[in-house]
Amino acid sequence: MLFNRHFLLRTVAPLAALGIAGTVFFDRFFIKHRPFRLRKNPQPTVALKIAHLSDLHLKSVHFGLRRLCQQLNQWQPDLLVFTGDSLDDPTKLNCLDELLGLLDAAVPKVAILGNWEYKRHVDVPQLRQVYARHNCQLLINESTSFVLQNKRVAVSGTDDLMQGTANYTKTLAGYKPADYHLLLTHCPQYYDVIRTKYTGTPPIDLVLAGHTHGGQITFWGFAPLLPLGTGRYVGGWYAAGPPLYVSRGIGCSTLPIRFGPRAEVALFTVDL
Repeated sequence: MLFNRHFLLRTVAPLAALGIAGTVFFDRFFIKHRPFRLRKNPQPTVALKIAHLSDLHLKSVHFGLRRLCQQLNQWQPDLLVFTGDSLDDPTKLNCLDELLGLLDAAVPKVAILGNWEYKRHVDVPQLRQVYARHNCQLLINESTSFVLQNKRVAVSGTDDLMQGTANYTKTLAGYKPADYHLLLTHCPQYYDVIRTKYTGTPPIDLVLAGHTHGGQITFWGFAPLLPLGTGRYVGGWYAAGPPLYVSRGIGCSTLPIRFGPRAEVALFTVDL
């Protein structure tokens, strides 16, 4: 029996460690596609494709990100949105430049700031320039719009809740009537403010957020550590007001591992 116990320890423990290591590696570098079909018009004439990326926390453009960019180009989105924390290192602007260069330049893109761009003092004017080089607008309490497949799509983006000065009223001041309206915010806790202030005018069709990484490290679905700014919204869908989707993001912060929540990109097909 003693021999068997020692044998099990010598064989099972390394296999368990290998399994955990494999899961950590898989969850971080193999980015899951989460497709969703949303219908606004019961008799749609257009299927609008929107890709949502969040929390890149770029340190390098690794093979998983290169593969993702290839797959996004094949999917041919009408719009790409980034909901903050693209960078947490001011010396890695070149990585963002490289990543954006792998995406179709003709596809319009919109980005907002997260808490880490502020926390690590990323140069916002330089960041804005990098985004602009790749057909991407950085919104800070602002709204913009595009004509996509003959439909006007408005995108509004708040500043960060935790480190910035998120302002719902200022963000929507520049809104122009559109067939579809996206609101981007980094911290999902700001959804509570949105719900309180939302009157239906202007209409908001979908709120997108990130920040939480889905907990980043979870055990049987339980996330022991969640960042401030999460509120009640860890990941996935919420519908207490305008529908909210919280991305589990792509990168890592604080600890360079994921265990449980897979890195993800959300792919929305909207029937208009």
